[in-house]
Amino acid sequence: MADSLAGKLLLASLRITEPTFFRTVVFVCAHDAEGALGVVINRPLKGEAVARHLPRFEPFASEPAVLFSGGPVETAAALVLGRWKPILDIPTPNLIVGRTGLLDLSRPIEELSGSLAEVRLYAGYAGWTGGQLEAELEQESWFVVDAMEDDIFSARPETLWRDVLQRQPGRLAMFAYAPNDPGVN
Repeated sequence: MADSLAGKLLLASLRITEPTFFRTVVFVCAHDAEGALGVVINRPLKGEAVARHLPRFEPFASEPAVLFSGGPVETAAALVLGRWKPILDIPTPNLIVGRTGLLDLSRPIEELSGSLAEVRLYAGYAGWTGGQLEAELEQESWFVVDAMEDDIFSARPETLWRDVLQRQPGRLAMFAYAPNDPGVN
């Protein structure tokens, strides 16, 4: 296995046309020889307010303050990504990129509230077994790019696929302007 992709973004290439992953942006939370786990960060579920699902996180929910479809695996399960305040000497476990990491939902919110800046909630996740993601990368199904913390908490998740591609160097940026159906080009 190559280096871990934890903390990277996977952007669906134009090869992925099935609706589940069409133009998705996946934030990779964990990746090793056993497989990979990530959440789709650009699929907000309109009308599914955070307050309705995990009300204790509502005060920390970044806009749009709705539940996101994190992926097709275990859609009844919740994952929460949190960004910690830049306070020194506060333990911030499970960091993946910058001050952002997965929250332990079994911990009382009172333990987190002093150092937690914002959260994003996901129903389900995207998962790959060992070697599966690597095979998809060999087939050029995904573009792998560096994640910025602001990507995860973007107020405009619906345009994130295009926004992330536009800031990439060279040839990769041109994919941002591809039509939804390349056949009409």
